[in-house]
Amino acid sequence: MATIKCRNITFANIQAIFFDKNGTLEDSEAYLRSLGQKAARLIDAQIPGIGEPLLMAFGINSNTLDPAGLISVASRRETEIAAAAYIAETGRGWFESLKIARKALDEAEKYIGTTPAPLFIGSLEILQSLSAAGIKLGIISAATTAEVNTFVTHHQLIDYIQVQIGVDEGPSKPDPALFLQACQALGVEPEDTLMVGDSVGDMQMASDAKAAGCIGITWVGKLDNVRGADLVINQLDEIQVVKA
Repeated sequence: MATIKCRNITFANIQAIFFDKNGTLEDSEAYLRSLGQKAARLIDAQIPGIGEPLLMAFGINSNTLDPAGLISVASRRETEIAAAAYIAETGRGWFESLKIARKALDEAEKYIGTTPAPLFIGSLEILQSLSAAGIKLGIISAATTAEVNTFVTHHQLIDYIQVQIGVDEGPSKPDPALFLQACQALGVEPEDTLMVGDSVGDMQMASDAKAAGCIGITWVGKLDNVRGADLVINQLDEIQVVKA
């Protein structure tokens, strides 16, 4: 167990810390923006006029991405359903709409490539530091399990990340079941764990699971994106081990 200090708050008896991936450890803004733009163009090519409303729904405005927007925080399945709903408004049947949305996202991913986005500066160092202090670490992400695994492998984090939880067909954030699943995998109790993430969904998930604390990180300084956090940081190195 370790004592973690973050700004003016101290968390005692911490055994594990879970991190979100997109927007927390991974600087995925450019990738997600390109993915949404390409998918919207592909759908607009079949259904003219739907591209702009889709971009707004995704949280994409010109060359900016809303870190609280759909494509930033939703699971792949949720993104498909949301896009399909816009398509269905044009009069197409639901199953056809879902098929169009899924195919567009698949093709967009193939076009952009599957190489993970870079780590935020300091991500690797904080994982190394926490792991060296004996704290168990994991990732709980709205990305698919395969994407999380690829991210960990690509950035050579396997020595530090002991559990990798993504969203496939099961529950998605903010369902506390994801957090409880991660705790069970590591053999720790929720009250001995912390969650670090960049969205309201991360905070609500951990809070509902009765975690020891929720640390919100906002690289862009938008406090509303992490509403419900016990405290908000702007850099991961603000998480410090004061006693191991």
